[in-house]
Amino acid sequence: MELSAILTPAPEGGYVAFNPETGTTTQGETIEEAIANLAEATELYLEEFPLAFHARPLLTTFRVAGHA
Repeated sequence: MELSAILTPAPEGGYVAFNPETGTTTQGETIEEAIANLAEATELYLEEFPLAFHARPLLTTFRVAGHA
């Protein structure tokens, strides 16, 4: 099963990884580690709470007035 991962640099270093289909979140020192940790956390989540749908989220951007 192919799912989505959103990675954000963490203020303390490393990356925070988020899966929007399940809401699982984890972190890692490198991108590879963050994704591996996210895969493990998501697999554990799906054992308990299987997905009822297989639609992938749409990722886009938007602007907020007054902010860079």
